[in-house]
Amino acid sequence: MNLLRPAVVTSSVDPRHWRVVLGRLHATFATGTFERGAALVARVAELADRHGHHPDVDLRYTLVHVAVVSHDAGGLTERDVALAAGISEIADALGVDAVRTDAGRTDAGRAVAGQALEIAVDALDIAAVQPFWRAVLGYVDERPEAPDASPALVDPAGIGPAVWFQQMDAPRPQRNRVHLDVSVPHDVAVARVEAALAAGGRLVSDRRAPAFWVLADAEGNEACVCTWQGREGA
Repeated sequence: MNLLRPAVVTSSVDPRHWRVVLGRLHATFATGTFERGAALVARVAELADRHGHHPDVDLRYTLVHVAVVSHDAGGLTERDVALAAGISEIADALGVDAVRTDAGRTDAGRAVAGQALEIAVDALDIAAVQPFWRAVLGYVDERPEAPDASPALVDPAGIGPAVWFQQMDAPRPQRNRVHLDVSVPHDVAVARVEAALAAGGRLVSDRRAPAFWVLADAEGNEACVCTWQGREGA
């Protein structure tokens, strides 16, 4: 199946609902109540089964977020355009509109809400750094069958943001530092810490464990493995 350029997809879907963001079609619907959101999700599920093509759906108290992509094709195709059109019809039938935001507002009115998050790690030696992040996040390699793809890790559950690695040619010691807080169930925290250490990480501090352990990769980028334990007196 042929991949479609973002401009083609954008011109082919309902602009009231859909935006192409980071290689996917995204729509966020303002359902107002959980019951109404569940009804929307149920209708979308029926449509997806008929199409044999299933989106990612996030049901919240007052909204439903839908992301559509052809995973097997590695991008957006006519299947995604068709599914998006069907979902727009369902939203209209239920009287549900897209969530809108004042960000980027123009004379035409408020913009349709939508965004996607990636985390970039600048590294001199990606091969030394990537195993640490794979282990500490519990992620997997994105498209390992494509050797020319940019080094990236993804959440196998499809929930967390992707992490990708940018090749540096020189150290940047004066740059702002960013660390990640990785909150995990209390009964897997020790195993996660041990996996990160075995993958080339180092323990910076366990003074506040089991509330959190501070870890670092081979180049000093830090992540905290966090649990609810040890925080009762905080």
